[in-house]
Amino acid sequence: MAKPPPNAASVPFSRASIVGRELEYLEQAVASGKLSGGGTFTHRCQEWLQERVGGEAALLTHSCTAALEMAVILAGVGPGDEVIMPSFTFVSTANCVALRGATPVFVDVRRDTLNIDETKIEQAITQRTKAVIAVHYGSVPADMDPIIEIARRHQITVIEDAAQALLSTYKGRQAGSLGDLAAFSFHETKNLVSGEGGALIINDPALVERAEIIWEKGTNRRNFSRGLVDKYTWVDLGSSFLPSELVAAFLLAQLEQAELVNQQRVEVWNRYFEAFSPLAESGQVVLPKVPQDVQHNGHLFHLIVDDAETRNELISYMRERDITAPFHYVPLHDSPAGRRLSRVSGDLSWTSDVSVRLIRLPIYNDIGTAQDRVISAINGFFQAAT
Repeated sequence: MAKPPPNAASVPFSRASIVGRELEYLEQAVASGKLSGGGTFTHRCQEWLQERVGGEAALLTHSCTAALEMAVILAGVGPGDEVIMPSFTFVSTANCVALRGATPVFVDVRRDTLNIDETKIEQAITQRTKAVIAVHYGSVPADMDPIIEIARRHQITVIEDAAQALLSTYKGRQAGSLGDLAAFSFHETKNLVSGEGGALIINDPALVERAEIIWEKGTNRRNFSRGLVDKYTWVDLGSSFLPSELVAAFLLAQLEQAELVNQQRVEVWNRYFEAFSPLAESGQVVLPKVPQDVQHNGHLFHLIVDDAETRNELISYMRERDITAPFHYVPLHDSPAGRRLSRVSGDLSWTSDVSVRLIRLPIYNDIGTAQDRVISAINGFFQAAT
């Protein structure tokens, strides 16, 4: 396939867009004179999340990383403890555990969904295990029922790393409502964005009060604002986890358009799936797998090719055509910090294998005709290879 002309617009991997009343809400936030966290827009976002996702409470955070850090504190994770998770995930999933002086314990992922392999969890449990973190890869929820059943038997906390999965469902239930705690991301690469941002969903009612204290820098300030105490003071661990009202104002406008944005993303995802089905049928690529009892939100579309050499050649081929199509996670168990701070349970051969063969394609809700270029380039690469 010939290269596009030099003036052809580049196709980014992702792109955030204005989808509603973002600028209006930002003006309102500025005019209110209340720009620090915990104001009207923060509360409106939290109400939206609790109404749509469920749970006992929802707290906005300045990142999904912050939400995960709150979650492991709430799970009682400390020095000497262990938390089970996949190695095929973003570093924040493990960092939140290592920061508590605990050990991330990595297990392999499933060959179909690339989510944590629920059959590998029980053999990784020890007397030190405090929690399991299930990452919903590509917005496809992990198989949560057996994970929760195992966790309940062993009395460990279930945390959903639902960074990519807002409004995805598992057996008709919302991602983020399934475990004891759940973290979402509103980073600019996600479906719904606030630049940087996140949220913690608390499903266990016994954890709500402490979550609010941790969120408010370790003070009982929320009880003070409710008139339940006559002054607030330092009572527990905590940090400045709140985002500003500017972040919340932008996010609220995005949340109000959640169904439309996700619908557009799924349409882009479906078009890729249909376009590359012939390549899958001929054995040249493996397409994403979505179980029948799951509904995803179209966050991510990937292809798995034969080997690392093919993957790297394909990335270069796309780059030459001004299309950004990156690989994804480098397995954490094989990273410098991972080798130093974690342990591995069982064989992680599939994690290691798939990580060097996976390529992600550009996907955003207003990709438009740029998707034609992506499809044409992928098909052109494989046609030239045959």
